[in-house]
Amino acid sequence: MNKKMLMPKKETIAGYMFILPFLIGFFAFFVPMLIKSVIYSFSNMTVESGGYVLSGAASNGFEHYIRALFIDPDYNRDLLKAVKDMFLNVPLVLIFSFFAANLLNQKFRGRGIARSIFFFPVILTSGILMSIEASDLLISTLGPENALSADDANTVFNVSRFLIEYTGLPTALVMYLSKSVLGIYDIVVASGVQILIFLAGLQGISPSLFEASNMEGATAWENFWKITFPMISPLILVNSIYTIIDSFTSAGNELMTVIKRTIFTDVKFGYGSAMAWIYFLVIAVLISSISVVVARKVFYMD
Repeated sequence: MNKKMLMPKKETIAGYMFILPFLIGFFAFFVPMLIKSVIYSFSNMTVESGGYVLSGAASNGFEHYIRALFIDPDYNRDLLKAVKDMFLNVPLVLIFSFFAANLLNQKFRGRGIARSIFFFPVILTSGILMSIEASDLLISTLGPENALSADDANTVFNVSRFLIEYTGLPTALVMYLSKSVLGIYDIVVASGVQILIFLAGLQGISPSLFEASNMEGATAWENFWKITFPMISPLILVNSIYTIIDSFTSAGNELMTVIKRTIFTDVKFGYGSAMAWIYFLVIAVLISSISVVVARKVFYMD
């Protein structure tokens, strides 16, 4: 009896030991930097030979926030562009990664190699490899800005015009899909982790559910909507949050570049910190709102 009572305590201790390095790093290094960032955002900072000197900003300390929101036109434009790109790119990444995960979950020769190929973008966009990719002439030529030649772009435009005129599809939908074709490079690069998460979820679905469904005469389409999609819905929520954060913090995000340049190049720590905190609050509000909406459709099997 005593041994059974001790087992939960041992598991609890093991869990705390597992997350201990993260907790030490978070409270010892990350939290102090957050506090300093808040202080900088409400202050004017000047760098001198003996260190840096803080002085209170005007307008009750909100000078930098007022300047970013109501005076600086570039910041508002970049902020709106970041939000717009998020709403455009996140659905595409989720759909592509879910489709790719379903393909990779099938049994075929070379399945392991195919999975590795789809995960390569995660490796290529990490650390030093990202900087090498950015400086590589061939990659920059094939990058998102120059992914298609002028002739290819005209072809996409002509196909879009044909679909609008002869199929009756909404113009907004056709243009959205056309832009998706032009940005396929970014979609593939941003889908590696999501594919793995979806793939793990698909492999976790019990085959007995499909066997019972097939015995009842269900089609593959019905199995997808009645079994696969509901069972994978919690991971749709996880991937949605991950993809939103990845979109807002990616290396290609113009606002992130502006904030870094303001702080480290222009040495405007106060103004740059205020820009970063406004950006953080916008991201937090959007993630909370989208999570609430998506969570209502999530199915959890008891």
